[in-house]
Amino acid sequence: MKARTKGWIFFAERDILMAEAAMSDSRLTGQVAFHSQQAIEKYFKAYLTEFDFAFPKIHDLLKLYDFVKTIKDWSIDEKLLFDINRIYAESRYPSNIGLLDGQLPSEEKSKGNFGFR
Repeated sequence: MKARTKGWIFFAERDILMAEAAMSDSRLTGQVAFHSQQAIEKYFKAYLTEFDFAFPKIHDLLKLYDFVKTIKDWSIDEKLLFDINRIYAESRYPSNIGLLDGQLPSEEKSKGNFGFR
């Protein structure tokens, strides 16, 4: 495995740890969703990096997934990917981070759709 790939995975795993830690507190659904989105983005980029696929500096999970599918036909629930893709906040202002349709995701949605375990 390439060193750059390992770097993406290293940080994706930390996002997963943050999401899992936040799951224990129902007030942190936005953080669960945000770190889940970040982990997925980094895993996609790790996969693309490993196969020397030149991808633009983007954060859009749907576009990254389209690139991934040119290498391997993965079967990912695109509705879930669409939902979590909306979590990323370009501006990173506190009023936007971890929001889905202007509000924090429900605990059920956070754990069920964006959680990893």
